[in-house]
Amino acid sequence: MAHKTIFLLRHGQTDYNKSGIVQGGRIDSSINEIGQEQAKAFYEKYKHTGFDKVYTSGLQRTWQSVHQFIEDGIPHEKLEGLNEISWGKYDGTKLFENKHYWDVVAEWQKGNTDVTTDVELGESPDDVVLRQEEAMKHIMSKDTEETILVCMHGRAMRILLCHLLGESIGNMEEYGHHNLGFYLLSHDGENFKIEQNNVISHLEEVGLADK
Repeated sequence: MAHKTIFLLRHGQTDYNKSGIVQGGRIDSSINEIGQEQAKAFYEKYKHTGFDKVYTSGLQRTWQSVHQFIEDGIPHEKLEGLNEISWGKYDGTKLFENKHYWDVVAEWQKGNTDVTTDVELGESPDDVVLRQEEAMKHIMSKDTEETILVCMHGRAMRILLCHLLGESIGNMEEYGHHNLGFYLLSHDGENFKIEQNNVISHLEEVGLADK
């Protein structure tokens, strides 16, 4: 596998985030005004990084968060394998206030990552890993793309980090995230390593870290 530097970025704030409403893979929400300001702050800080490619999920809040890089002419590709986990019938609800949410998360922390968010329409973390594997196989196959920006979603990011680092997916709660915060990953041809953890300095500099 190729050597790569990956900026693994969470999308900007949406009204769902602000209101504490779950927006899984079935909710295609837009970033709000704060999200746009966060996106601008990230762009201004990292616009000279020299990204070879921008990857986003298939949901608009991700490509909206990195649109300035795309408008600069950096090649962009949407991969649905990077989409957020689906909470099925619970998507679009205040699930954080629901016992079901915490029960499911508790099962995942026990290592029961085959437990689905919703039997009919939801996904399990194991389901998410399967599609993320395909997405990452595609990304890692591009030898000429050495420095890349990947914009995705909070829960899916946690799952992906565990998978890439060879950890139990049940450890996902160990990885914090923030709207428009990122993890800097390196790949040495064999293994992934976290170089920087949940970076939000670009938001702190403009007073957006607490938004």
